[in-house]
Parts: sequence; structure tokens; C-alpha cells
Amino acid sequence: MTTPIANRYDFVLLFDVADGNPNGDPDAGNQPRIDPETGNGLVTDVALKRKLRNYVGLAHGNTPPNEIYVREGSVLQEQRRESYDGLKEGEKASEETAKAFMCRNFYDVRAFGAVMSTKKFNAGQVRGPVQLTFARSVDRILPMDHTITRVARETEDRAAKGGQTEMGGKSTVAYGLYRASGFISPHLAEGDKGTGFSETDLALLWQGLGTMFDLDRSAARGLMATRRLIAFKHDSKLGNAPAHSLLERVTVKLKPGKDIPRAYADYDVTVNEDGLPAGIEILKLV
Repeated sequence: MTTPIANRYDFVLLFDVADGNPNGDPDAGNQPRIDPETGNGLVTDVALKRKLRNYVGLAHGNTPPNEIYVREGSVLQEQRRESYDGLKEGEKASEETAKAFMCRNFYDVRAFGAVMSTKKFNAGQVRGPVQLTFARSVDRILPMDHTITRVARETEDRAAKGGQTEMGGKSTVAYGLYRASGFISPHLAEGDKGTGFSETDLALLWQGLGTMFDLDRSAARGLMATRRLIAFKHDSKLGNAPAHSLLERVTVKLKPGKDIPRAYADYDVTVNEDGLPAGIEILKLV
């Protein structure tokens, strides 16, 4: 068994997209998500966790202790079946044993937690020590719709109707720099009720946040990349300063004369290290 983490962390993740759709909204024709009041782009925490899960799964072959519980095509109930080997279903002791099994073997359960309290193979509910916010673009974005064509036909009936092409569409953002915040709470990793999230797990999290977009390429997403990952490490479990006061030390501003951003180079990113509270260390991970 590895030792659970003993420090609190708060971090800022900056990533960008060029000529792509970072997170389509199924309720809006899969257009890039947007705040209708401000025009800022949005990427959900669920989308970011999906990319992290995919990274860990690819990096470790979906094998314990870094198997992924919520993965494409999986049946969650069947994912929990092995946790009940030799146990009687329905007993409280079985639920606790199954929960411990899931935490030991599944990385995303240890990190993000999971609701596993359905009737069959009940493994309870786990609150994860790693939490992410929605990502919001630093400046307004303007989603664009593009009509595309293809020369092939999907069915014989369509081919019989003649014509040269079939029409389709896709939506993109010309450029957007997005900012998300994250929090890691050691008290949710330790003890009988904790997930056991360890320093090894933490190192894997930093790796994933830094490189997850490189393993998530698609024609729809354009060019995406992690630009900065800045963490504030507390020397205690409870923390040495409020999270918001630390996260606000990372500022992102357009450079003078750059009214319409089209590249990361159009921004200045600064970290204010003056008067840093005692017990806080800044980790510039990317």
C-alpha cells in the first residue's frame, strides 16, 4: 500500500484551442459551449476528467492499480462485479469491502470519487480528493459554422438521387485560451473513508494534465495544448492560505495592441510571488 498525500494543493490550468471545438454542447447542435451573457467559451469539468481518464488508461493499459472505472463502452455494474468475489451482496460489510477494492484498483475512483451505490454490486459512494472547475476562456469567443462536403454517399438510395456531393457541417473557435482551477484535498485521501490517493497518483495527475491533449487528437478539436500548469503546495493538510487568494496570483492579460487573440503568444501570463504566505510553495509544472 502507498501512503496517501499529506499536502493540500490548489492549481491553475491554462490550455488553448486553435481552429477547433474544445467541448461541443449537444443541446446546441454540438457548437462550442459558451456563456450567453459574456460570450466566454466554456469547457466542462467532465470533459477535462474524460481526457485525464483516457490518458491514464492509455499510459497504464487499463490495469490495476490504474484501471479506469468510467471508460468508453464499459458497463459500470460489471466493472464492480470483481469487487464482490467471495462476498455476500447486500451486507454493509460487503459494501465497505467493495468500496476499498474499487479505490485500490481504479485510478479515477481514487482521484475523482464515484457514485457506486446502485442495487447490484453496491460499492457505496466515494468523494474524491481531486476536483476541477469548468474552464472558461480568458476572452470572448466567436463560434463559427462551416459547411463541408464529401463525394461519397452513405446509402444506395442517396446515390440513386444523383448530385455530386453530400453536405455536412462543423463548428470551430478560431482561437481561445481557457483557464480552469483545481483543488486537491488530502483529508479525502487518508483514513478508512479516504480513497488512498498517493504521491504516485499525484505525479500521474500532473503528467496527465500536462500531456492529455496530445493523446486526444481529432479533426473536430483542432489544435489543443496545455500551456501552463501552476500549483500552490501547502505544507499542511488543512492549508496555509485561502485558495482564491492563491489562484488570483496567476494573471492572464492580452499584450498591448492585441485586440483579437489568435495565439498563446498574444498573452502575458504572470505569477505574483511577492508576499507569498508562509508554508506555500509554487510549483511551475508546465
